[in-house]
Amino acid sequence: MKNANTYGALTLGVVSISFAAVFIRLADGPAASVAALRLLFAALMLLPFVIFSPGTRNAIVSLRRGEKGLLVLSGFFLAMHFLSWIASLSFTGITSSIVFVTTSPIFIELYSVTVRKERTSARVWIGIGLALAGSVILGGGNIAAGGESWKGDLLAVAGAASIAGYFIVGSGLRPKLPLLAYIFPVYSTAAVLLFITAPLLGAGLAGHPGRLYFYCFIMALVCQVTGHSLLNWALRRMKTTLVAMSTLGEPVGTAMLAWLILGETPVPTEILGGVVILAGVFVVLTGDPLRVRE
Repeated sequence: MKNANTYGALTLGVVSISFAAVFIRLADGPAASVAALRLLFAALMLLPFVIFSPGTRNAIVSLRRGEKGLLVLSGFFLAMHFLSWIASLSFTGITSSIVFVTTSPIFIELYSVTVRKERTSARVWIGIGLALAGSVILGGGNIAAGGESWKGDLLAVAGAASIAGYFIVGSGLRPKLPLLAYIFPVYSTAAVLLFITAPLLGAGLAGHPGRLYFYCFIMALVCQVTGHSLLNWALRRMKTTLVAMSTLGEPVGTAMLAWLILGETPVPTEILGGVVILAGVFVVLTGDPLRVRE
């Protein structure tokens, strides 16, 4: 029963985050505004739980200066992730965007090899090669189709690199902190940074149609507070690799929802390139016996 509950929570988490791209399209607003409001609403939803949790408050207050700096850095990477990824949806298709942003494990692996000087297996390099080949297929198809899809593809890749930074920084903090004591300061920091950035990008936070605020609120509730929290909850109960692999279902779920709700159908190069990219990410996640990801 315990395993069933964990897998059920993980499945619900993946389904929840799969709605994000659809909600962003329905919000139909400036990327900086949508990102800022999503994280603001998420932080406000978590605030009452922080106020009435002495353990959470004590954990946050007792952080050392260096750890607080890492929380701010984590919030910075999260803010950059949402800003770049949400912006990508203004240029490219949902399938292309969500597949490219799911390549974050590739960047984590490259960081481990180049910065931490950790050894890895040949299988991992094969997986990275597959992901690159899929990127050529997907990105090449978008370029051949004309327009500015390539800009969206690059922004989605930037979103993947940013969320990889978020995971790398968070991996050193998360074991020391309860879930709420970690995500609340990070979400709040990201929201503040985006509220500062949005006006500089010409994206106001007031005066938008009501639908933008509605879908940002729903996105915060469904995708951020529910989806991301369930994935973090599952991390304490199952292998990190399993949780990471489960998120490979997000592009599939998102593509189906985009087709059902928005009538957006992926083109053949998106399907082929996406399958090859996700296969490469899967190989990377399962192909490193030299490193423990627990």
